[in-house]
Amino acid sequence: MAYDNLTVAVAGAGAISEFHLKGWKAQKNVSVAAICDPDKARAEAQAEVFGIPRVFTDMAEMLDAVTPDAVDIITPVGSHAPLVRQAADRGVHVMCQKPMTPTVAEAEALIADVGERVRFMVHENYRFRPHYAELATRMQAGEVGRLRHARLTVRASAVWDYPGNAPFLLQRQPYLAKFRRLLVFEVLIHHLDALRAILGEMTVVSATLDRINPDLEGEDVALIQLRSADGALIVIDADIAAPGHPPLPADRLELLGEGDTLIYDRDRITLLSQPDAVSLHDLKANYQACFTNAVSDFVDGLRSDRPFQTDRLDNLRTLQLMESIYRAAGVTI
Repeated sequence: MAYDNLTVAVAGAGAISEFHLKGWKAQKNVSVAAICDPDKARAEAQAEVFGIPRVFTDMAEMLDAVTPDAVDIITPVGSHAPLVRQAADRGVHVMCQKPMTPTVAEAEALIADVGERVRFMVHENYRFRPHYAELATRMQAGEVGRLRHARLTVRASAVWDYPGNAPFLLQRQPYLAKFRRLLVFEVLIHHLDALRAILGEMTVVSATLDRINPDLEGEDVALIQLRSADGALIVIDADIAAPGHPPLPADRLELLGEGDTLIYDRDRITLLSQPDAVSLHDLKANYQACFTNAVSDFVDGLRSDRPFQTDRLDNLRTLQLMESIYRAAGVTI
């Protein structure tokens, strides 16, 4: 089917749905026909802001009433698998928020159940951030030669702050304090997928996890070593309990090759042999852009029948990498 005019429904009206909905509104010849959420008032609020004509509290009821071409599932991770199955049973294509499922085993079962009945993409959007997409393009162009070493540093005060300040992430998503797997599962999974897009497949060499905030059940610090398929050493040094750092993660990625070094630092990309040729990025604009670009990839994939960049099979490899880190750190899945 050409899907020249695409009808979409949205499941989930939480805080992150704003960015998905802006992404849908940016698409040509796409209409958002309905939105659902167990909290009807929350769904109604988003419907009013984005001009969505119908509101529901149950996704199955919404799909049966609206019969959309596709559904965007923006709900907590534990609900993903049953909702994806509901859509597949009705022949509705799926874009599902990351992580696909809590575990690789559940993801493999879901992928097998869905099969080829519908197209199925995971909304994993870091590789669609313009700065990370630029790094992927420049690495593929061979700007540094053969990569020998990479180091990604991630810092944020997301779950720990100065005395008297409530941590940003725990205000916005207080349920995360109960996640037994936190930093790698919730935050670094984005970076792992972006690194896969930039550097190719990787294997885990070692991992050490730690916790600074005693009120958390999961980790907020990680030191991870990986190897790329052609032997480059990759280090991830992440701390989201770092007072004084921004509440949202700020990243620095050094890509050291045999011919040059490419550095991404917060809002700029520099090739060290050309220090004056700095590529600047508006990180606030890039935040929305990654949602919009992910939605565009889904729409374009449906219309052209080409693979999605974060198709369910590709995203499974990111989940497998995430679980390998926990196993290396001695955490039981």
